[in-house]
Amino acid sequence: MATHRSQTKREKILDVAEELFALHGYDGVTLRQIAAGAKVDVALANYHYGKKLDLFNAVFERRAALLNEARLEALHQCQRESGSGGPTVEQIIEAFLRPLELAQETGDPGWRHYLALIAYINNSPYWGPRMMSKLFDELVLEFIDALRTALPGAREEDIFWCYHNLSGALTLTLAQTGRIDKLSGGSCQSADFQAAYDHMIPFVAAGFRQVCREQ
Repeated sequence: MATHRSQTKREKILDVAEELFALHGYDGVTLRQIAAGAKVDVALANYHYGKKLDLFNAVFERRAALLNEARLEALHQCQRESGSGGPTVEQIIEAFLRPLELAQETGDPGWRHYLALIAYINNSPYWGPRMMSKLFDELVLEFIDALRTALPGAREEDIFWCYHNLSGALTLTLAQTGRIDKLSGGSCQSADFQAAYDHMIPFVAAGFRQVCREQ
């Protein structure tokens, strides 16, 4: 029973930290605020996770494996089903994006906070190179390999620049800033993930094809 209570408190600390880091960034949050939100003593948060940086890393790592697994399974499935010709650019991009939509629509607010945290980290010149590479580079490079096959003759730099643009569009979507809501007068909603990816997939695929034409 004590072990279960301890695990519950550990998870609560992570949940609160995830939400606060997503809302305010690393520098805008203190361990004391996290402990207060989790209704535990600061000493307990220190005991379980050590320094704030260690807790930040723990939060970021917690859901990464689940997300990577879902995206790789989506990629491998479309590769199996596409036969000898391999998947199209659209299918590869869909495998990259749709698991994020499914995670966002689970009803678990933690996923919304986590993906907003990814947006914060990916958009930071300080945190991006320190944290994204460790957890996501292997996954991204497997998708890059699939895109090489779908775009024979494309230059390496063109594929990577196109991925860079995809990453930028995805980061803005994950951040859910509400800007598109205001600009569109409410006809578009930043929380409408299905619509976001329905538009992003053909838009990005067309960009890849235009830029990565055989040289």
